Formats: sequence, C-alpha cells, structure tokens
Amino acid sequence: MYAAIEKHISKYIKLTEEEQQRFSSILIHKKLRKRQYLIQEGDFVDYEYFVIKGCLKAFEVDDLGNEHVVQFAIEDWWISDFKAFFKGEKARLNIDCIEDCELIGIKKSDLEQLYLDIPKFDRFFRIKLTNAFVALQDRIISSLEKTSSERYLEFRKTYPNIEQRIPNYLIANYLGIKPESLSRLRKQLTSS
Repeated sequence: MYAAIEKHISKYIKLTEEEQQRFSSILIHKKLRKRQYLIQEGDFVDYEYFVIKGCLKAFEVDDLGNEHVVQFAIEDWWISDFKAFFKGEKARLNIDCIEDCELIGIKKSDLEQLYLDIPKFDRFFRIKLTNAFVALQDRIISSLEKTSSERYLEFRKTYPNIEQRIPNYLIANYLGIKPESLSRLRKQLTSS
C-alpha cells in the first residue's frame, strides 16, 4: 500500500528499514470517490496528502460563487490547503476528486515529531516545499508575463498526459481563460 510514497521519498533521501517502518506507522490510507471532497472551505486541516491514484483539484470560491482552480494533483503529487495546514487556520480552499482517488495522509503533529525522530525527513519536506514555492512563483510570473498560448504549453509540460483526465473548462479555469479560448488555442497549435 505504501510502495508509491516510499519510491517517491527514495528519490530524495535514503531510509533504513527501521526509519521506513517508523514513517509508515504514522501514515493513513484514504479512498475517495469521484466528486467527493477531501477538504472543504472552513474545515480544519490536520493532514497533507500524497496522491497514489487519481486526480484532484484545489479551488477557491469567490463572493460571486465562481470557482478558481489553483492546483491539480495527480499521482506522485502532494495536496492540501497548505496555508491552513501550516498555520492552523480554517481552510480557504476546497479540494475535490476529479476521479476516484487513493491517498496517503500525514498528520501535522506526527510530521513534526518525525522531523525530530528522523531529521532527514526535515530535509525531504524542505526540498518539497522549496520546489512548490518555486513552482508557485513561476506560475505567478507566467500569468503576468506570458500569453495564454505560452501558459497552456507550460501547463502541458507541468501536467503531462493530464488533459484526457480533466474537463476542458477546468483547464481553462486554471489558465485564467474562457473554454472557447482554450479550444481556439488547441486548434492553432495542432494546425501549426
């Protein structure tokens, strides 16, 4: 059950058998169905999640009821409302399943203790946070400087092979464009 997360972690740090057992002992396994929520706005967020199988979206709902997609998570990705998770606040984001999902969860208090017990996990999660921060910064700069066509190509690079799994209107939402504009972009790119 934990082979996927063990493989993911081994890309960054090497664990002894004892360390692996300690880590596995704090993990929870969660299965959700398509359209089921992992987190809803207003929830307290005690867990961050690693995706074993499936596809999720994190989104915010504005005062007019419009959804704004901020992240997709597929296999080998992490997802949560990280601000709520790290700051102990109520969730602002909603996270729901685009497909049936299988996840591994880590509780914040267990993670904090793990950092003390096995310091190399502090390094692992620091690397993951640094990479996430850099990706977020790149996304912000991209939205300010790049054309919708360039943003779409970046999306395809960031999320390879995901387009078949996500409805077009969600991809357009993530890119900050209308679905019709996404259709035009795709036609332009395939004809060139």
